[in-house]
Amino acid sequence: MPHYAELHCHSHYSLLDGASSPEDLIARAAEVGMPALALTDHDAVYGAVRFSKAAAERSIKPILGAELTLHDESHLTLLVRDAVGWANLCALIAAGRHNAEKGDSRLPEGVLEQHTAGLIALSGCRKGQIPTLLKAGKRDEAARIARQYQDGFGAENFYIELQHHDLPDDDWLNSELAALVQSINIPLVATNNVHYAAPDRARLQHVLTCIRHNTTLDDGWMLLRPNAEYFLKSPDAMARRFAAYPDAITNTVRIVERCEFQLEFGLQALPIYPTPDGISAHDYLVSLAHEGLKTRRIEITEKVEHQLQHELAVIERSGLANYFLIVWDIVRYAVEHGIYCQGRGSAANSLVAYALGISPVNPIAQNLVFERFLSDERRAVPDIDIDFDAARREEVIQYVYERYGHDHAAMACTFVTFRARSAVRDVGKALGLPPELIDKAASALDTYQSDLSDQSALKEALGGRGTSDLWAHLIDLVNQLEGFPRHLGIHNGGMIVMGSPLASRLPTEPATMADRFVVQWDKDSLEEAGITKIDILGLRMLSAIADTAQAVLTDEETLKRLPFDDPSVYTMISAADTIGVFQVESRAQQQVLPRLQPKTFNDLIVSISLIRPGPVQGNMVHPYLRRRLGEEPVKYPHPLLQPALEETLGVVLFQEQVLKVARDLAGFTPGRGEQLRRALGSKRAHEALASFHDDFVQGAVLKGVDQAVADAVFDTLRAFGGYSFPKSHAAAFAVLVYQSAWLKHNYPAHFAAALLNNQPMGFWSPAVITNDARHHGIAVLPVEINRSGAKCDVQDGAIRLGFNYVKGFGEVAQQHVIAARGDTPFTSLADFVRRTGLPRKLVEHVIMAGGFDHFDQPRRALIWELAQIDERPNTLNFPYEVETIPLPDSAEMEIIEQEWGILGMSLRDHPMTLYRDALTKQGILSSKDLAAYPDKKTLRIAGMMLIRQAPPTAKGYQFITLEDEFGFINVIVRPEVGARYRKLLRETLFFEVRGRSQREGAIMNVLADGFAAMRVS
Repeated sequence: MPHYAELHCHSHYSLLDGASSPEDLIARAAEVGMPALALTDHDAVYGAVRFSKAAAERSIKPILGAELTLHDESHLTLLVRDAVGWANLCALIAAGRHNAEKGDSRLPEGVLEQHTAGLIALSGCRKGQIPTLLKAGKRDEAARIARQYQDGFGAENFYIELQHHDLPDDDWLNSELAALVQSINIPLVATNNVHYAAPDRARLQHVLTCIRHNTTLDDGWMLLRPNAEYFLKSPDAMARRFAAYPDAITNTVRIVERCEFQLEFGLQALPIYPTPDGISAHDYLVSLAHEGLKTRRIEITEKVEHQLQHELAVIERSGLANYFLIVWDIVRYAVEHGIYCQGRGSAANSLVAYALGISPVNPIAQNLVFERFLSDERRAVPDIDIDFDAARREEVIQYVYERYGHDHAAMACTFVTFRARSAVRDVGKALGLPPELIDKAASALDTYQSDLSDQSALKEALGGRGTSDLWAHLIDLVNQLEGFPRHLGIHNGGMIVMGSPLASRLPTEPATMADRFVVQWDKDSLEEAGITKIDILGLRMLSAIADTAQAVLTDEETLKRLPFDDPSVYTMISAADTIGVFQVESRAQQQVLPRLQPKTFNDLIVSISLIRPGPVQGNMVHPYLRRRLGEEPVKYPHPLLQPALEETLGVVLFQEQVLKVARDLAGFTPGRGEQLRRALGSKRAHEALASFHDDFVQGAVLKGVDQAVADAVFDTLRAFGGYSFPKSHAAAFAVLVYQSAWLKHNYPAHFAAALLNNQPMGFWSPAVITNDARHHGIAVLPVEINRSGAKCDVQDGAIRLGFNYVKGFGEVAQQHVIAARGDTPFTSLADFVRRTGLPRKLVEHVIMAGGFDHFDQPRRALIWELAQIDERPNTLNFPYEVETIPLPDSAEMEIIEQEWGILGMSLRDHPMTLYRDALTKQGILSSKDLAAYPDKKTLRIAGMMLIRQAPPTAKGYQFITLEDEFGFINVIVRPEVGARYRKLLRETLFFEVRGRSQREGAIMNVLADGFAAMRVS
């Protein structure tokens, strides 16, 4: 077989151009016997980590590089020889990205010459400078440019690139290039400008090109590659194609031999935190930790001191003292500026993190395991996630930028990938399908679908057209796009900080938001490469808690000092009266809480952890509840496991329990137990677990455990461990559960107003939050031009809607109205129009929201009057005659519908109230009737759709929550019933449900047999 390696290859990280993943390209290279492969995506190294990892698994040498876009929009292919070359490639990519609009790149003129060391340059595809000049007949200019590259990169580091894709002038162009190099002694190299692994991906590449240019295949034909020759060809095929230029083939291997760079893995060089008097980072961390425990008022027992010293020693050996100081400094800034924040995730296992004020959870009190966070056995980058008041998170991010500089701090990127809906729209448009048909097809799909393996919804929406060849073609293309990156996004809060400039390790580029840069790796690639990020996350619940606390508490420390022991708070939670309460307000939680009857902080931790994929898929929920209720005995697989599983009644609920089970039954160290837990959750768990299984069983047998028992316990961990939830994370969230529940119980109006002001958040819509407040006897008052603020607030114990709930009112418009009103109330519609100068449409919205109802004029009359008002702002308020005509009063349902359209809710009677008498005559029950209805009886109920869920763990079952004027109705839909009524469930708001009652304790559900649109005469 000829020696050849492909050195010009694009993956799907050449966004909307490459049509194969890095893994598929590597798999193809292995299939054709290629010893090495280069990845040269457009102005990016997005896929470098995935590519390198896939190559290692196939024993193929990865060559990293990029196809650069120069100042004149020509292309140049660069390959990395060594670490200096990688740093230079990153700097060049960053320079190009920051010199162009987002998503584009143009390398500034003169920059390339400063960053040539450690790189090998190929002259590029047909868009390269040299081929372009030759095609224009400018041979002397082409030779001059070639000599410049040769001088800039070095004679041994510049090659003229030959390509042949059966285009009419390929033979001529290659002969011209070969003739050029003979005169100036530059070597040739053959490449295929690969854009997909196999020829059958050419169609997809054409469609991606059309999506990129926002055109159709018919209109954009001139943009498309003319054939399917841009695939990864075998060495034999390339040798035959370039038989006239044998050196161009063998030179590929010579280049491969010179490219020795491998991605650097491991913690980046962080900025050095400035410590007092120049003491070491570790010594300063030790002093902060001890001082923090005093501030926390923690008794320094022997156990506490031993744990603190153990953690500090591991942190020192891991070289992470500086990292902890940087995170501590960010939290310190937030606290000093009154920004609510708290850590979550595995960091809550750390006593040091608790002492530094990063985590709100005492890990010793909660019996947590530090090695779930960090250990000598796995000195991986720790994961410290911090939630901040979402309304003020940007202040924290800008503090990091200001402290370390934009050259040293950036956000992690994300890749917005194609989902079924977006792919149908994009591909359908590229294929030239009618827009209304595309919209109908896309709307038929669930938002959570990632592919079209289940085509029933699509075929139902399209009718007979769903079986045509064209739609089969669309479905095939959409399925090929599953998981493809479409465009670059910005991580919610993951920040990277480095002591050296970021561009020496990985490129940065502008984000959509002003003053934000992103690195070119997402969180998975960063973690794989060992680069730590600090997650500065925005949590709207913290905003709601902060708003409520600032409105009602005189001491900001009150919430932090709550003892988590108020029985009335737990009574409220046990009754599932939890709308708006963090983490325990969902439909699933409201089903569990009345059975669980939480009475302690630990019960809240359990409740949070139960409603997760792990316990659900592992069938842990019902055994735990039955044991808690005394319906089945508590039992342990082996007596040695009682200490580890006693808190959860013998059921494995937490990730930390995997470590404890491995320790107590098999003698694993906590660090080795964490390695086992990570293996349980890995994508290649089967391979990773083989060695762990043998060690686990052998260790258990040495402790006198029967091998069959050890095998059974390991199988339990295998089934559950990959989906388990960390207790540390649940404990941190439980703090917010209690705080939000305490505020809801003690200050319900202020808490509800805060929830309304910090939407979107949580499980329920603002309409549900306002209805819940009204059910609790709290009046919710409409928008009123003279009494509403920019946001919702509490007035005389009632919630007053703010201008933020009027459709079209952004922050600028809200503040403008408040400023125009000042201390002088508006006296009429005309006065409002003249003093605010708002567009007519916004004034109409205020009218229909009820903002002028206190003037005792019908809304229709106000709309008529608005049309006759001189809209010029700040004109004299002279009286004028309004032409009046008799207008019929609006029907109640019409007003309700208008308010829903403008406010997203209505403060009038629930729509179901209007139909109750007619429904009762038909024998249709209300939610109030249902509460006392016997079990397993047929019934009919009706209500307004609030939520429809189809969790992946539910095996096709759907869960619907309806609402009527009295409360909620929970409906369970079996897979066959859901399929039969798919269209109705998607398109109808008010339902009638036929089914059977299903009671479990205080919980009543309806098991649906059929649905119909609600009918009233």
